[in-house]
Amino acid sequence: MPSAVAAIPAAPSADAAAHFAAEFTFETDCWDVHDSLRQGAADFVLLDVRSAELYARGHVPGAIHLPHGKLVESKLAAWPVDTLFVTYCAGPHCNGAARGALRLARLGRPVKIMAGGITGWVDEGFALATAPLEA
Repeated sequence: MPSAVAAIPAAPSADAAAHFAAEFTFETDCWDVHDSLRQGAADFVLLDVRSAELYARGHVPGAIHLPHGKLVESKLAAWPVDTLFVTYCAGPHCNGAARGALRLARLGRPVKIMAGGITGWVDEGFALATAPLEA
């Protein structure tokens, strides 16, 4: 009797390669975001899509606060339409980054999610910035 892992066979290698390659078109990770920011090579806009309170308590340095519910075209007017946005939220237990990414995609904007969110950022040992609570 096969284990629960092997009971359903793995996909053919070509299918697996296509699947995993496609994941990189939808997401990036904390390490790559941190490295890009550290090198001054951020060719994307990093959006913290959580609440103002959570953003103030701790966010990725350089991130712009724009809650996913407020992602509308008028809020994006400052950036060219081909600007790549990267959204993040609290972490794997939160779907805010996906909600933000969906809104951006529906507005015709290129977007990826930062996998892991704040939880992943902290797990990597990266520092958070704080800010005064927005009025």
